Amino acid sequence: MHDDRELTEARLRRVLDQRIRPAVYPDSVPMEVGAWVSPGEPVPVADGLAAVHEPAAVGARWGAAWDTTWFRVRGRVPPRWAGKTVEAVLDLGFDGVRPGFQCEALVYTPDGTPVKGINPRNQWVRVGSPVRGGEVVEWHLEAASNPDLDLFSFLPTALGDRHTAGTEPLYRLARMDLAVFDRQVWELVQDLEVLDELMHELPLDSERRSQVRRAVGRSLDALDLQDVNGTASAARQELAGVLAAPAHASAHRISAVGHAHIDSAWLWPLRETVRKVARTAANMTALLEDSPEFVFAMSQAQQFAWIKEHRPEVYSRVKDAVREGRLVPTGGMWVESDTNMPGSEAMARQFVHGKRFFLDEFGVESDEVWLPDTFGFAAGLPQIIAAAGARRLLTQKISWSRTNSFPHHTFWWEGIDGTRIYTHFPPVDTYNCSMLGRELAHAARSFKEQGAASHSLAPTGWGDGGGGTTREMVAKAARTHDLEGSPSVTWESPEAFFEKAEAEYPDPSVWVGELYLELHRGTLTSQAQTKQGNRRSEHLLREAELWAATAAVRAGFPYPYDALDRIWKTVLLHQFHDILPGSSIAWVHREARETYAGVARELEGVIGAALGALTASGDTALLANSAPHARDGVAAGALGAPSVDGADVTAEADAEGGHVLDNGLLRVRVDARGLVVSVLDRETGREAIAPDAAGNLLQIHPDLPNRWDAWDVDAFYRNVVTDLDDVRELTLEQDGGEAATVRVVRSFGSSRAVQSLTLARGQRRIGLETEVDWHETEKFLKVAFPLDVHAERYAAETQFGHLYRPTHTNTSWEAAKFEACAHRFVHLEEPGWGAALVNDSTYGHEVTRAVRGGAERGTTTTVRLSLLRAPRFPDPETDQGTHRFRYSLVPGARLADAVREGHRINLPERRVTGAPDSVGAVPLVSVDTGQVVVTAVKLADDATGDVVVRFHEALGGRASATVTAGFDVAGVTAVDLLERPVDAPAHMTAEGNSVRLTLRPFQIVTLRFARKDHV
Repeated sequence: MHDDRELTEARLRRVLDQRIRPAVYPDSVPMEVGAWVSPGEPVPVADGLAAVHEPAAVGARWGAAWDTTWFRVRGRVPPRWAGKTVEAVLDLGFDGVRPGFQCEALVYTPDGTPVKGINPRNQWVRVGSPVRGGEVVEWHLEAASNPDLDLFSFLPTALGDRHTAGTEPLYRLARMDLAVFDRQVWELVQDLEVLDELMHELPLDSERRSQVRRAVGRSLDALDLQDVNGTASAARQELAGVLAAPAHASAHRISAVGHAHIDSAWLWPLRETVRKVARTAANMTALLEDSPEFVFAMSQAQQFAWIKEHRPEVYSRVKDAVREGRLVPTGGMWVESDTNMPGSEAMARQFVHGKRFFLDEFGVESDEVWLPDTFGFAAGLPQIIAAAGARRLLTQKISWSRTNSFPHHTFWWEGIDGTRIYTHFPPVDTYNCSMLGRELAHAARSFKEQGAASHSLAPTGWGDGGGGTTREMVAKAARTHDLEGSPSVTWESPEAFFEKAEAEYPDPSVWVGELYLELHRGTLTSQAQTKQGNRRSEHLLREAELWAATAAVRAGFPYPYDALDRIWKTVLLHQFHDILPGSSIAWVHREARETYAGVARELEGVIGAALGALTASGDTALLANSAPHARDGVAAGALGAPSVDGADVTAEADAEGGHVLDNGLLRVRVDARGLVVSVLDRETGREAIAPDAAGNLLQIHPDLPNRWDAWDVDAFYRNVVTDLDDVRELTLEQDGGEAATVRVVRSFGSSRAVQSLTLARGQRRIGLETEVDWHETEKFLKVAFPLDVHAERYAAETQFGHLYRPTHTNTSWEAAKFEACAHRFVHLEEPGWGAALVNDSTYGHEVTRAVRGGAERGTTTTVRLSLLRAPRFPDPETDQGTHRFRYSLVPGARLADAVREGHRINLPERRVTGAPDSVGAVPLVSVDTGQVVVTAVKLADDATGDVVVRFHEALGGRASATVTAGFDVAGVTAVDLLERPVDAPAHMTAEGNSVRLTLRPFQIVTLRFARKDHV
């Protein structure tokens, strides 16, 4: 029996590969081919169609990296093919099987109408079914010769940027034919593949496997290998019985959702993604027409917008399919963004802009958030999802965790404020399911809720680089819809899946806190300038909205609705989960740096113009405070003359070659190595730096992960560390009065670091700046602060609040979080005293504990910020060049101090001149407690002139607050993120221009104030 089984399976594989698949196209004739190479970047379609084509032939080399070649193919259907189905088979020289990672094309008719995309798994274009014979065929192919970057070798490559990729052709035309398509043979291929895959998932000695094997043997016997096309129908008849055997009533149920996860940039630039989404959308709308049962879901409003702008004919087909309910816009975000690093407002605006696009374009609002490939999920996300009017989440990436297996596939996810989101992780463990038998069986076997639930979802189609679902996948789903031994597969929308899942399993388990991915931790640090550009852009947008809204209400300033909308969308696009995380090719990050510079210039112009409109003539030095807390005597969101109290700063050299700085609040000692060896809190007498330790210590590690270079930091990197404590220069640059600054210059490897430490009058913080001219490779640079604090947990800022993480490693779950994300601050404390480390541009960090012995017995808690990495794949020049990092140590800090100082370092004060009674002297909106933090003040998106303010409770407790408008109010309404009315918060009362309300821990509230002068 064993030999018979192996012989049958071996026979099947050979006959399939060598006889049956080649017979799908039993007759073919070559087409005439012409080619024209587009100079530089892609040209408009009209230019490609009108170009003069040179003769080309199958076998010819074509396509330098990132070039575009326009192929014109012509042919005539032979008269003898009358009555048959005919397709063109267009093989551009595909040397792999994964669509989206090499050459691909969009096919057009001569008048410029898009037909469909061409890729390794979709090489056909239908001519007719049936044909009359004699038809003249002509198509134009916009072919992109995108290079294959050999993803899994992780070797440095110059192919990741057009400037370095070279001009050698990468591909060779393989086939350009008209061919007869034999549907019966194609169906036989699908029958045999499904049954072969099923056999491999059934128990070896099961009766069902034996039945299938015997049927396959009979089918092969019925096939005449010299006349496959003539006997395919008979061969199929032998399989009909085993294919008709129904699934067991207890079979796992899979909702197949047609999908093409398309990375908005990754191993290709943004401009190529514009074309990828058009190719995929053209294919999917065609497949929807051919397959009535098929449903396709597409996320990322940005990608719909690209089709609308660049391929309106394809967009028209997309809109028709959406109207019919066959193509489902899902997710409701502008892009499938990273969710760890975007700030509070940016995360909210992902939903605002995404959902509004779907509503405006299609009248569709998705309940589902669709993030299959994002690298972990911040603890503040559930309430943002809910505030945007959604209530469900789908992702798959957590299955990539390397240490702990996540215990659920369907569960409630609870965020920092208690909001719960119904969440599903597809047990198929891929967002590129292709309906293989092993994928379906894996989903059924691994489903964690077996016994309590029976439904899971499978995103089905080629993704990452696009491609989508194929007709072969649709055929396999049809065969496994009701097949004994297989899970039961049905095409359904995400909404339909969730409705069934919730009905069957309404009370699943609960997971509280962040969904931490135990992989890809290096994405919190790679490509530092991209991350700095994002952080700076977020805060400039806050300032631009605040000052433009204030100037609009107070001085008639024209609020720049269109510019702010466009800039927000640009920033949101660059938060995509391979751009902001730093895991894209060099081209992507080069363009990102240029884009962020342009964003900064434009927003600085808006801010400057708005402040100019607010300042009356005068020569008084004014501070423009855009932070949500008062600063130097100036109210939040106001203009005013600053005042700083406090003693002058003193600076003295010590006997050991260092310096001692003192401002009456803190006494700081910098030793001869330029390290901070003492920070004394003068009020409490408490020392911040651990005994015999030093802060602001740069440390460097070797950093070559086992794989996924730009993505991963493996724990073993910590086995080797070098303290960078050699000093080239140590100088006192400012020697007291307003401030004192110590400057330290260090050299290491091929790099140089300049560190500045500043203690200013009246401030309970030490300002630190590190400039690094970085020329290392495969190294990891951190800065360490060993603190004399006994803390079993610490607070890390996330969107609209913070979460606590342990400082110990009691379990494998805690040990796996050896690199984690924080926004503007990390705070740790023991009862009565704490400390914070705030930053203006870093995200990756770690907090560890060590027990000291001897006379200074106690616990040292060390915070290390991750500054720079130097992976060589996919960008071999990652982070090379000059970088500046600003961070501050805040001794004696309470949590509220950490929140305030985090905003302060990210929203630098602006100095303008004007009269003290300028129209911006009174804030447009104010809150009477620092426990409640304002994240946005803006004019309403509908251009009515209403003022919208968003705020949240920031400390994790209950808060009573009064929000006061600095203008006459006609009415106030609680709204959601899209500025639509919702139920008012608890105990909300309005009187005059003020609103009194009570907030739960971390609760987000958005209020819309109608202005009397606009009623």
